[in-house]
Amino acid sequence: MKLVRYGAPGQELPGIIDEAGVLRSLSPLVADITAAIIAPAGQRMLRALDLSRLPAVAGSPRLGVPVAGIRQIVAVGLNYRQHAEEAKMAIPAEPMLFSKAISSLSGPGDDILVRAGSQKTDWEVELGIVIGTEAECVSEADALSHVAGYCNVNDVSERAWQLEKGGQFFKGKSARSFCPVGPWLATADEIRRPQELALSLSVNGKVMQTGNTADMIFGVPQLVSYISHYMTLMPGDLIISGTPAGVGLGMVPPQFLRAGDTVTHSITGLGEQHHNVVLY
Repeated sequence: MKLVRYGAPGQELPGIIDEAGVLRSLSPLVADITAAIIAPAGQRMLRALDLSRLPAVAGSPRLGVPVAGIRQIVAVGLNYRQHAEEAKMAIPAEPMLFSKAISSLSGPGDDILVRAGSQKTDWEVELGIVIGTEAECVSEADALSHVAGYCNVNDVSERAWQLEKGGQFFKGKSARSFCPVGPWLATADEIRRPQELALSLSVNGKVMQTGNTADMIFGVPQLVSYISHYMTLMPGDLIISGTPAGVGLGMVPPQFLRAGDTVTHSITGLGEQHHNVVLY
C-alpha cells in the first residue's frame, strides 16, 4: 500500500494510492494516517478495503508528511561506503547516530528554506524507515518485523552549523524544512528488498547523487536492531539511514544550495520529491 496525507499544512487528510495511481480518500474510515493505522492491525484493516469504492481526490493537492505524529527522527551518518570515501573518513565500526528536530519535518513538494546567514546548505537523499511496532533490544533476525514501511527523505543539512559551530550535529540538521518526507509511505510488503533500492538526486536538473542501498555499511535490519538497544523505538518513529556519495560538501570545490535552486530526488518504489529553494 501507498499511504499519503494531502491538503494544506496542518490540515492534511488521510489517503491511499490505488494500483492505477489514483489518490483516494480514507476520510470516511479513518481520521488520519497515525501510528495505529500503520501498525499491523491498522494495515490489515486497510488491506481488506475495496479501494474502488473510496472517493477519488480531485486535482493535484499538496502532499504532507505521510505519517502524522512522528515522535522522533533518528538519523544515521556515514552509512554508505562511497560517501565515507568522499568525506575522507574511516568506515565506522558502529552506526553513527544523531537526531533531527521534529519541527524540521515538511512535505515532499514544500520549499526548502535557506535561512539568512546560511552559506552551506546541503542535500542528502536517504531511505526512511518507519517503525510499526515497539522495538526494544530486538535481534537483526526479527528487526524487519517491526518496520511498517519506507519513504523518501532528504536530510537537508547546514554544514557550517553542523561542523563548524561545535557540539552535536543536531543544530545543523534541524531547521524548518530540513526533513521533507514522502510523497508516500510504502508499506513493507511493497519493499521486500530494502537493500536493492536506487537513489538519485538532482540540483537544477544536474544529477548530483546516485547510489544504491546495497552500498550501505549497516543495512536496515542492523540499524533497527542496533538503535533498539539504545532506545525504545515506538510506532511512527522515523529512522533516516544515511546518504550515498555526491553531497555538496564532498565536491571540489564544495557546492551548496542557494535561493532559486530546484532539488529533485527519488528512490525506487518510493516516489519523487520536488523542491524550490527559497530564502527564509
